[in-house]
Amino acid sequence: MAKTVDFIFDFGSPNGYLCHKVIPEIEARTGATFNYVPALLGGIHKLTNNQPPMIAFGEVKGKLAYEQLETARFVTRHKLDAYRFNPHFPVITLLIMRGLIAAEMDGQKMPYIEVVLKAMWEDGLKMDDPDVVAKALADGGLNAERLIGRTQEKDVKQKLIDNTSETVARGVFGIPTFFLGDEMFFGKERLSQLEEAIVG
Repeated sequence: MAKTVDFIFDFGSPNGYLCHKVIPEIEARTGATFNYVPALLGGIHKLTNNQPPMIAFGEVKGKLAYEQLETARFVTRHKLDAYRFNPHFPVITLLIMRGLIAAEMDGQKMPYIEVVLKAMWEDGLKMDDPDVVAKALADGGLNAERLIGRTQEKDVKQKLIDNTSETVARGVFGIPTFFLGDEMFFGKERLSQLEEAIVG
C-alpha cells in the first residue's frame, strides 16, 4: 500500500522550498504521497522557544557559512538553478499561509504552493506586501481577490492556528519537518533517511 508523508510546511523556509523541488523525485521512486500541512513557522518557534538559524547561530563562528555551503551543494546536486535567496528575508508569512489554508479549502492547494514558492524563492518578491501577493497570485492564474479576502475569515485563521498547535504537539520545532506515521524527520539533510524509511 502506498505510504503518505506529512510535510509540515511554511513558505518562509528556504529549505522548505528546496525540499519541495525534490519531493516529486522521491514520490516517483517510492510511490509515496507527500501531504503538505500548513503550519506557521513563527508560531512554531514561539511555542517551542526556538529561533531562526540566523539568530540562533549568528554568533557561532563558521556555522552560518557552513549552512550556506551545504545549501549550495544541495542546489548544485539537484540542479535547482532557479533558486534565489529572497532579498527581503525574513518575510512575515502570515498572509500567504492563511492564503494557503484558503486555497486548500478551495481545492487549489498545490497550484497555490507552486505560485507562492516561485514568487518567494525564485522571483525574490516581498511576499508580506498584500499588493505584491495579489499580483503574484493573479499572474499565476489564481483568484487573488477571493484568496486574499478569505485570509480574514474566522475559519481560515482558526485552521492555521490549529494546524500550528497540532504540529507542535507532534514534536515539531522547525521546518521542514516530515512524518512517516509517528516517525519524525527534520531538515532537508534527512530526506535520504526518510526515503529509506519509506521503502523499508
